[in-house]
Amino acid sequence: MYKFKEVGDDYWFDDRKKWMKKRTFEIVADQTGKLFDPDVFTIVWARRFAGYKRAGMIASDMERFHKLMTNTKYPIQIIWAGKPYPMDHPAISEFNALVHLSKGYKNAAVLIGYELALSKRLKQAADVWLNNPRVPREASGTSGMTAAMNGAINFSTDDGWIPEFINHGHNGFVIPKADYANMSVHDQDQYDLDKLYEILTNEILPLYYENYATWRMLMKNGMQDVRFQFESNRMAHEYYEKLYKAPYEGK
Repeated sequence: MYKFKEVGDDYWFDDRKKWMKKRTFEIVADQTGKLFDPDVFTIVWARRFAGYKRAGMIASDMERFHKLMTNTKYPIQIIWAGKPYPMDHPAISEFNALVHLSKGYKNAAVLIGYELALSKRLKQAADVWLNNPRVPREASGTSGMTAAMNGAINFSTDDGWIPEFINHGHNGFVIPKADYANMSVHDQDQYDLDKLYEILTNEILPLYYENYATWRMLMKNGMQDVRFQFESNRMAHEYYEKLYKAPYEGK
């Protein structure tokens, strides 16, 4: 996709994204028997299952989730994938609950595993790479970096690497921070859920279906910004400046 972005060929840029989605949906069909449509807006949540990452948050209000999943004006597909630790019983229960939930929707799928090959395919298939950890628990969340390079737009709570990256509405979408320190966990989860649906239904879906040229520009902005802000040269430079040079000069 990056090659077509650089030469400004929007036709082949779009075609490549659609081809990557179609190829990944063969895996969805193989694992679940469900036939996903590459023309339909697709959300992917894929990473390690852990309580603070809140894999099932979007489905925690069943009335809103059902309305979202049955919306004919702005159709949607959602894929979950990942693994809980073997003895993390709450995460295992959440995974099993999502599997059970997905059986009721032809446009929802839970894939088993999150190995390198599957991770690559899911990032290529995502229109939105969903990341909604409970602030401030996320250390980094770097999967969104490689997702952005594959034309997936990040939609996240404001945690991990996201505060350094997302310019809301320019290269991604971010749930604005609240006064989490003075909130209960329940109130924080409710606030984030409300904002997630507000941004998804009022900003993201109308943009994708009604103004794809602008959506494409957000994709390109994300690809460009992640390339120059988050790469190994920066890592090596910051290691040198902060871990080696600064302590030495302080002596």
